[in-house]
Amino acid sequence: MLKRILKLQEIEEDSLFLWGSRQTGKSTLLKMLFPNAHKYDLLKTDVRMNLELRPSLLREECEMLDEGELVIIDEVQKVPALLDEIHWLMENRGLRFILTGSSARKLRRSGANLLGGRALRRTLFPLVSAEIPDFDLHRALNNGMLPRHYLSANPSKRIQSYIGDYLRQEIVEEAVVRQLDAFTRFLQVAALNNTEIVNYTNIAQDCGVSAKTVKEYFTILHDTMLGFYLPAYTRVVKRRLLQSPKFYYFDVGIPNHLLRRVPLQPATEYYGHALEHLVVQELRAFLSYFFDEDKTLCYWRTLDNNYEVDVLICDTVTNKVEVALEIKSTNRVTTHDLKGLKAFSEEHPDTKLILLALEERPRKINGIEVWPIPQFLPRLWAGKVIA
Repeated sequence: MLKRILKLQEIEEDSLFLWGSRQTGKSTLLKMLFPNAHKYDLLKTDVRMNLELRPSLLREECEMLDEGELVIIDEVQKVPALLDEIHWLMENRGLRFILTGSSARKLRRSGANLLGGRALRRTLFPLVSAEIPDFDLHRALNNGMLPRHYLSANPSKRIQSYIGDYLRQEIVEEAVVRQLDAFTRFLQVAALNNTEIVNYTNIAQDCGVSAKTVKEYFTILHDTMLGFYLPAYTRVVKRRLLQSPKFYYFDVGIPNHLLRRVPLQPATEYYGHALEHLVVQELRAFLSYFFDEDKTLCYWRTLDNNYEVDVLICDTVTNKVEVALEIKSTNRVTTHDLKGLKAFSEEHPDTKLILLALEERPRKINGIEVWPIPQFLPRLWAGKVIA
């Protein structure tokens, strides 16, 4: 069994919301960390129906527990009314809760009690390289990093089932999409724009719907944890900057299977996009697990599109850009590949500059560290990139 990095030590003092897309391994993690916790699995129809009909049943059963005991409720968004009972049990019986879910959208739309800050928020991401013995970069790019997909010798059917059945089911359950065929087409167009700057008007033309509808579709992907935005760095020092965000699916395996681009071939444009996606995915998980909201990711691109840096790591307290990273799929870096980092360093001379590529050995070019991606990722998780 793979050993996950997220430990949830906060549960000793606080209750938690544990969010994460389906099949990231939330239930497996909790079973391993808290084998003796009392559990309600709302994916089980009989359990869900009993609590939907009478939410007070949870309070009645938990009244029999001792103060401080731990209760886990899987997929809590399926019965939002339970949150009032949970709130009461926390306040009056001193019970601790871990509430898992793959979407907070339904809870917010129903006006559910989100416990008024009494429960911390943590997120479980797909697997990261540090959790996988003998991590295989090419396998990760093609299979994605969901546990069942990465570990499979032939994951195509599993991934297509995940995309076709789960994504459709998740959106139908959200009850916010009237034209499911249009949304299915949107998922493919969003895959075409994965790792790219979002242009709602252009995507709307490709989907045959309005720009307003496309914006709402992206919001659904974000709220259901099926995608995320990488915001633009907007502090202008010298050059005018683009302001629109980039979009990424939550897992690197999703977009290329949506577009049937697997197996990915090295030295192609698609392979380069997947490399960027995987690195951003790893950085996002690393910052969430170890820094919570103290550090964040963004990208930098000038308005004239002459210069770009794929990822910036920023300290949210000091507003300082600590690390600038450019990601290339080349096995031989040239001076042309460094121009974005050089331009950025002219405006932010104290920033650490890193170019990630597929070279065999690390080296330094005019102050810019060049790291092979398979060597960079262990350094990241060992705390040698971001202190």
